[in-house]
Amino acid sequence: MIYRLDELNENRINPITNYKYDNSWMILALTDSRDYKQMCGRNFGCAYTIKVSRLTQKNWEISVGDFISFCKANNKNAILVMSETDLNIAKEHYGCHKYNDAFLREEEPPIFVHSTSLESWEQIQRDKMLKSWNILKKSGTIPEEKPIGTRLGDPVDFSDYIMFGSGITGEIIVNSKQRGKIIMEENAEYLTGARLYFDAKKIAEDGLLVRDGCHLKVKDTLPLIPYFIWAATWDTIGLTSRTSTPKFFAEQAEKEFKIFMEKQSGSKL
Repeated sequence: MIYRLDELNENRINPITNYKYDNSWMILALTDSRDYKQMCGRNFGCAYTIKVSRLTQKNWEISVGDFISFCKANNKNAILVMSETDLNIAKEHYGCHKYNDAFLREEEPPIFVHSTSLESWEQIQRDKMLKSWNILKKSGTIPEEKPIGTRLGDPVDFSDYIMFGSGITGEIIVNSKQRGKIIMEENAEYLTGARLYFDAKKIAEDGLLVRDGCHLKVKDTLPLIPYFIWAATWDTIGLTSRTSTPKFFAEQAEKEFKIFMEKQSGSKL
């Protein structure tokens, strides 16, 4: 079920049930912050919350619509924190869209990036596909008891998905996995892994792309063929050592990927 509230205090008590939140609940709050476009996490024992700023997030209505569509399709309990007027505006703007629209939207990136450890990249090449954390865990491929995202309050079902990111986000996650705790420092040294580039348009057109109002992801598995384009590792981007920082590795990988794509197309991008 999806509920709407004008406001919500972030604490352990669910105002809908008057009990503590369980893992079935998600929240999307529309804000007027200028500090972010979107941010997500879990604070003060509250449910996992996506905050969307209508002042800085272009097409915030689409984020709201995707959240609603995703929650309805997956039978999730959800709370929308916004006025009824804003909710009606979002619904009208969203129109006939769906959380799994089989096309790439104008505001979505043409390339998806997924970062992983070098050891996991070797396993991915053997499997010829990416697999979600839950599938890897069931097969005994990974030793950790919980994914690193649980430290940020990620819902349990996040582990059913392969997540895509941008910028240094993926490298932050790789570093955090190595350290066993969340490390947000972009200039912290770590052992670089593999930064994998995928054709977002093909993924969307084949009906694999899932949107939840904040993340772009694929459920369960993603074959390398025909979606994989290129992998950036320390040696393929010209580093002299595997040791680097999330910021430097991501920036160098982006430069080399651009060069790779220019060579493929025969012209400058």
